[in-house]
Amino acid sequence: MGRKVCVIGNGMTQFAKPGSSPDYHMMAKAAGQQALEDAGIPYDLVEQAVVGYVYGESTSGERAMYELGLTGIPIYNVNNNCSTGSTALMLAKQLVEGGIAECVMAMGFEKMEKGALGAKYTDRLNPMDKHMGVMFKAQKFTNAPPTAQLFGGAGREHQEKYGTSNEAFAKIAVKNRQHALNNPRSIFHDPLTVEEVLESPHYYGPITRLQCCPPTCGAGAAIVCSEEFAKKHAKNTPVYIVGQSMVTDMPSSFNEASMIKVVGYDMTKEAARQVYEQSGLGPQDVDVIELHDCFTANELITYEALGLCEQGGAEQLIDEGNVTYGGQWVVNPSGGLLS
Repeated sequence: MGRKVCVIGNGMTQFAKPGSSPDYHMMAKAAGQQALEDAGIPYDLVEQAVVGYVYGESTSGERAMYELGLTGIPIYNVNNNCSTGSTALMLAKQLVEGGIAECVMAMGFEKMEKGALGAKYTDRLNPMDKHMGVMFKAQKFTNAPPTAQLFGGAGREHQEKYGTSNEAFAKIAVKNRQHALNNPRSIFHDPLTVEEVLESPHYYGPITRLQCCPPTCGAGAAIVCSEEFAKKHAKNTPVYIVGQSMVTDMPSSFNEASMIKVVGYDMTKEAARQVYEQSGLGPQDVDVIELHDCFTANELITYEALGLCEQGGAEQLIDEGNVTYGGQWVVNPSGGLLS
């Protein structure tokens, strides 16, 4: 392990539906300025920047950062699909941890298009070909969005293995929308009922439309630095990163004909194991969790991968109120991607 790494400032924009947000460089500017102000430092003290986005032209990261200043620093563009933001943060951490930089800005922004996600390039191999290959063998392909079929298939497999009800998945959407009422930056501020979720258009397995995250535009930024830099410059108490990990697909993603494994259960479980080991903490020591709720099925499966309950125990966890206020954990207090 290298040096201790701190976060001393962060910023985030209001999230918006496609077509109603500022352009990406202006969203990035707003988030970056908030982070600098929160940290109490000028942009001139930022030595490097890591910028994450999926939907944008090459070097959009440079153009976004230029709104904060033209200081000539290295700017790295990162595209890692759903892990793009956390990848930018991890690379910033590693730059500081390894002694390459004292202060790095991690930036993320997205200006998405309307509608379901699809492939942009049809003249080359799709990077999801292995995942789709398993899906084609495991279940019948329909006209639903492919990602909804992937995660819907994982939800259906969970139901077949453990008897999980449709209501369990719907309750996650209800819970996250309720949490979003406390987040002024979320898109949705109207509560849902289980009945509304279940009666919305059906996509695949237990998944209905209100259990799918909408395309969203917004930006966020964090100032990552060494402990020494924080002591010298930070205006607030620094927050230390005590564990962070990245895991990619392992053989089980593709050789077990399991949709739960295809969408990342084993990756999440191994990443959790690594950060628990790094930090000396376990799930019982955690109070608040933000996790990837692209679909309700992924949130439910992630409860088990993180060790919040045994495999097959997610529905009981939900029914006992242990993933919201008053329970053992508050999961996605922001409202998550679903909100």
